[in-house]
Amino acid sequence: MTEASSITIRRARREDVAVIVGMLADDPLGRARERIEDPLPQSYYDAFARVERDPNLELVVAVDGEGTVVGCLQLAVLPGISSQGGSRGLLEDVRVATHCRSRGIGEQLVQWAVAEARARGCMLVELLTHHTRVDAQRFYERLGFARSHVGMTLRF
Repeated sequence: MTEASSITIRRARREDVAVIVGMLADDPLGRARERIEDPLPQSYYDAFARVERDPNLELVVAVDGEGTVVGCLQLAVLPGISSQGGSRGLLEDVRVATHCRSRGIGEQLVQWAVAEARARGCMLVELLTHHTRVDAQRFYERLGFARSHVGMTLRF
């Protein structure tokens, strides 16, 4: 059984992309927007390369004691003028493998991201979660996040 105490957080590698996409697709919302195929569509690897090159983006994975990827998240550091020119951290794509949930891994990932954002000079950390993800909302509130915005989306 994988526990948070046995987890290492490291920068994602190209060979992690298929596992990350699998975790992103492992719920009703993700199933509708991700393409799980063998081989995985090249667009995922192209996106990974763009993320890897951007110094304001950090895609990380949580790895268990056997080297298996069991979680992921992306931290974006967004420089800006508001908040007295302070940067903000934006958490995206926080996921934990289904068989490893409720073991503290997600909390460890988020705490890592908050510490990293602070170390990079961010004034705050924000995240978006779909209004139907009620369990995720409770999780983030338990970690100290407060409801503060109304999100809106324009899809292309």
